[in-house]
Amino acid sequence: MKLILTADVPNLGAPGDIVEVKDGYGRNYLLPRSLAITATRGAEKQVASIKRSQQARQIRDLGHAKEVAGQLGALSVSVTAKAAGDSGRLFGSVTTSDIVDAVRAAGGPALDKRAVEVPQIKTTGSHAVTVRLHPEVTAELQVAVVAQ
Repeated sequence: MKLILTADVPNLGAPGDIVEVKDGYGRNYLLPRSLAITATRGAEKQVASIKRSQQARQIRDLGHAKEVAGQLGALSVSVTAKAAGDSGRLFGSVTTSDIVDAVRAAGGPALDKRAVEVPQIKTTGSHAVTVRLHPEVTAELQVAVVAQ
């Protein structure tokens, strides 16, 4: 099955890439999650616009990615959760959008929420979050979750 990726898929490609995948993987995983569209003549014309929008959001180069990683390492980020029980267990979880907003509020760089990999955060305390800045650069960020 020939598909055009609309989002970054690990170990497969970047937005705008035309990839050949097995039918089941495309039909059951990529298409329902809107990670790809079928490659037709009309859709292939959209590849240029997908790549342009991706380049606008992308970190410019490896040096810039390392600079942003250094900024993230120096930040002290805290996220305020809406509610938590007596044992520190959250009613809900912390999302990537919450973390991106907290980084921006702490004076950090604007991040793409799709680049933030959050483990299931269900308790208060300090948690490690990974940010994919570039294919060769990832940054580790410590996020403190505090109950309101």
